[in-house]
Amino acid sequence: MTWLELEGAVNARDLGGLPTVDGRVTRGGVLLRSDNLQDLTPKDLEILRDHGLGTVLDLRTNAEVEMVGPGPLRDTDIPHVHVDLIPHGFDGRTDDLVDQAIPDESAGDEAMDHFYIDYVNHAPGEVARALRTIADPRNGAVLVHCAAGKDRTGVVCALALSLVGVTRQAVVDDYVRTDERIMAVRDRLLATELYHDDMSRRTPDSLRLHRANMERFLDRVDATYGGVHGLAMAIGVDEETLARLSRRLLG
Repeated sequence: MTWLELEGAVNARDLGGLPTVDGRVTRGGVLLRSDNLQDLTPKDLEILRDHGLGTVLDLRTNAEVEMVGPGPLRDTDIPHVHVDLIPHGFDGRTDDLVDQAIPDESAGDEAMDHFYIDYVNHAPGEVARALRTIADPRNGAVLVHCAAGKDRTGVVCALALSLVGVTRQAVVDDYVRTDERIMAVRDRLLATELYHDDMSRRTPDSLRLHRANMERFLDRVDATYGGVHGLAMAIGVDEETLARLSRRLLG
């Protein structure tokens, strides 16, 4: 894993170098992740292009994209794929939108388990589309992002990594790595009109990541689907796509 030191995003990293159960490691320049890309600078774009950026996978809700905007990469020739993982959960109120888009990490066990598994339950086709996007070799390095780059981005990246055999410890370690940058993430959210009021009411602890949240999600996937492979089959991701994903991330 390599941090991407960008001027306009604070939670960006390249997921190369993560160990698999069979002793291999993930390739760099294939799967990138980040918080919101709204403030990227021309220098940031150069850094991302150096990492092979070919496609942006935007996991924000339709409402977030409309209210915050698509970001400066939309003005380039880099394709964008928009995948809304909360299609049925937003009732039109801004505070409800933010609560679901950036859940309270200090909520009870069942609450966070509910948030993460509901991305799959409520938007299985969208999760499948995200995985197909990462697996497609024509897409170059895929940059996955949402608002904070921790929950929706964390779940999609955890599934992709788990499907190619990255160890559970490494998957969870990557998930909690965001905590190293969480105060900078909070500062960015506070500076954005859509998220400002909600972030002002919440404590920093409500954003801090807990290993148990991702571990419970993966346990729930095991219990419900028999593992990530079973989940992929259940949502329509076929074996050919999984083979492409493995070739992409592992070579």
